[in-house]
Amino acid sequence: MLALLLALVTVPAPRAAEPLPIETEVAALTQSEQVTVVHFWASWCPNCQAELKGGGWKRFIEANQRVNFVFITVRDEKSGAAELARHGIGPQKNFRHLQHPNASRVKGEEMTSFMDMRVGWVPATWVFRVGRLRYALNYGQVRFEILQQLVEDALPRWD
Repeated sequence: MLALLLALVTVPAPRAAEPLPIETEVAALTQSEQVTVVHFWASWCPNCQAELKGGGWKRFIEANQRVNFVFITVRDEKSGAAELARHGIGPQKNFRHLQHPNASRVKGEEMTSFMDMRVGWVPATWVFRVGRLRYALNYGQVRFEILQQLVEDALPRWD
């Protein structure tokens, strides 16, 4: 029994795959002293569309000039840039749009993790500061008043 336990303890953990260039890029962006909001979305997603309607994200990005925003289009053949532009998102200085290289929506083939963290649903919104994930909203449509509170709670005064 002891030999079995020792064998289990000494078995090396499987090595994680090398990070994708997009993961390395986003990880570097989240190292900032400023709060960084990383938002996973897709142009085909009804909840993502609902967040864009009425200028929700546009207003939020523009109201939070000291926050960096990274939108990552996932599970989508379209880049999403045209759809974001249609809603006034893209020219903001604190905004960056990236396309995940795995566009598959097929179960078992789709992107399910990013920077070694689970992404199970879109939209998903993560709040970082100095490289640490502070908050993650991993299921469905974001409520901007809640996201505003999370952004404020991630500011340096709470460290």
